[in-house]
Amino acid sequence: MTTTLPLWLIPALPLAGFLVNGLLGRRLPKAVVGFVACASVGAAFIVSLLAFRDLLALPAGQRVIEQVPFVWIEAGPFRADFGLLLDPLSASLALVVTGIGFLIHVYSTSYMEHDEGLSRYFAYLNLFTFAMLVLVLANNYLLMFVGWEGVGLCSYLLIGFWYEKDSAANAGKKAFIVNRIGDVGFALGVMLVFALFGSIAYSEVFPRAAATLTETTATLIAALLFVGAVGKSAQIPLYVWLPDAMEGPTPVSALIHAATMVTAGVYMVARSSAIYVMAPEVMAAVAIVGAATAIFAASIGLVQNDIKRVLAYSTVSQLGYMFLAAGVGAFSAAIFHLITHAFFKALLFLGSGSVIHAMDGEQDMRKMGGLKAWLPTTYWTFVVGTLAIAGIPPLAGFFSKDEILFSAFAAGGLGRVLWVVGVAAAAMTSFYMFRLVFLTFHGQPRMSEEVRHHLHESPAPMTVPLVALAIGSVVAGFINVPHALGGHTALGTFLAPVLAAAGEHGEPSVALEFALMGLSVAIAVVGWVVAYRLYLLDPTAAGRLAARFSGLYQTLLNKYWVDELYDRVVVRPFVATCTWLWRAVDARVIDGAVNGVGRVLTGGAAVLRLAQSGQAQSYAFYVLLGTVAVLLYVLTQGRA
Repeated sequence: MTTTLPLWLIPALPLAGFLVNGLLGRRLPKAVVGFVACASVGAAFIVSLLAFRDLLALPAGQRVIEQVPFVWIEAGPFRADFGLLLDPLSASLALVVTGIGFLIHVYSTSYMEHDEGLSRYFAYLNLFTFAMLVLVLANNYLLMFVGWEGVGLCSYLLIGFWYEKDSAANAGKKAFIVNRIGDVGFALGVMLVFALFGSIAYSEVFPRAAATLTETTATLIAALLFVGAVGKSAQIPLYVWLPDAMEGPTPVSALIHAATMVTAGVYMVARSSAIYVMAPEVMAAVAIVGAATAIFAASIGLVQNDIKRVLAYSTVSQLGYMFLAAGVGAFSAAIFHLITHAFFKALLFLGSGSVIHAMDGEQDMRKMGGLKAWLPTTYWTFVVGTLAIAGIPPLAGFFSKDEILFSAFAAGGLGRVLWVVGVAAAAMTSFYMFRLVFLTFHGQPRMSEEVRHHLHESPAPMTVPLVALAIGSVVAGFINVPHALGGHTALGTFLAPVLAAAGEHGEPSVALEFALMGLSVAIAVVGWVVAYRLYLLDPTAAGRLAARFSGLYQTLLNKYWVDELYDRVVVRPFVATCTWLWRAVDARVIDGAVNGVGRVLTGGAAVLRLAQSGQAQSYAFYVLLGTVAVLLYVLTQGRA
């Protein structure tokens, strides 16, 4: 199906913003730079809405709009179009990327207004949005890979935006390198798809998957693609880059964690569901990795003291929930949680940015406290985000997380075990988020008098996006209300033609779903109450508990020493090997051979240079010697 609306406008508008600010930004007033950046993404959101309207106008089973502006690569049997696909899945993600991205851009106009690199910042932010839109709108794997690598590049640029700081520069490099590991798997998976199908276009690959793929080949493709997803969406063991991504400006953290980079892996797995359902072993691995990541990251978040680091581990954990859902075949539940998570995680990161802005850059929650009195809008919107991520009804996170947990339970077998893990992670999530709220906004102020004197609420360009995201965190869940509550599951119905249905729990038992729902809410409330007891009722209780279980506390505080383990087992041996290769092979063998040739030529030239003295009598003497030598040769030959 076609539409008169050109889909290429959606990514092209942020790209135009990137070009304007990237080329001319230093010469433009800061207000113009911010306007160009925000307007380009806002216009992309409007076009996405219009395209979404066109999609809804089509019959339910025919909601596919595909446009090919031009053929990108054509070489022998290989062809890759610059083709854009709008279907229920890509349309949903495009709205999230442009809508949430627009609010983050608006917020940034105030948060970053005094930064000298403002034009560079907004150019990178626009490029990030462009790359993510190419990723989700691509109609083939190769164009998706272009967007995939684009968001990886932009994450490197934005995480290391303040490159004068070693910690920021190192965090950017860490994100770039870790993601390259995952990207090798993704690239190999795309190559294998072409080798088996002779095409990389979704419209040719997915309809033929069931007839073309054996379980073995499907397993290999799915596993390779999942390696890419593990890197991009920060799952065990490649999650280590995401907590360090907080070294970038806080709006960057919001964009990465909520609307762009980390959602790419989840989207790719959902997009490839036709292949994944043919690989049950990989599906089980996806679910196990997701569940393990959810509880592992949540446990680290229990004791972290940096406000952004708590939220970073929260993102890793929530992404684990999404992969848990995909692994048990509930792809629509994974996308549902991706959408709701975008609202409340963007809200929480931007809320933390408002706190950091008021605290003059301080991020340690132990030096905060009592901020509710000075930052009322930030506080109340942050509470909304906390209630949403904790799964308290009727906020968005309650609906999406409950659907994931119920899908895991309904899958039976391994799913029941993973449901237990998911419930435990949910309890931890509630605890560490309310701990964050109580330490930051409640209790006695613990900041210095100088900081306290300057505390104030953030300006409107920062608080208005917070309010908008808080509203989204309340209402977004109602697009997919559970059966137990008389729901309509509109999002699931909308996505059904695009996603494979394996593992979906079908018509659930209302009584069972209601019981599990009640249990998950009770678990969230327990986490809330425990945090209230430890950090408000008796502020010394947490310290006593940490001292009593000091071994466990130190393990969690030091994040299981995974970074140290990687440094010792991977980084140092790799650096040592590279250093040896440099000294032994590069410097001695390669450079030695090249330098040896140079020395031979230099020596020969030095000898020949003796004949170039510039003295006429010397040249006459050499001519005489030559003449004598020739005559002697002729005479000798004649006598012979």
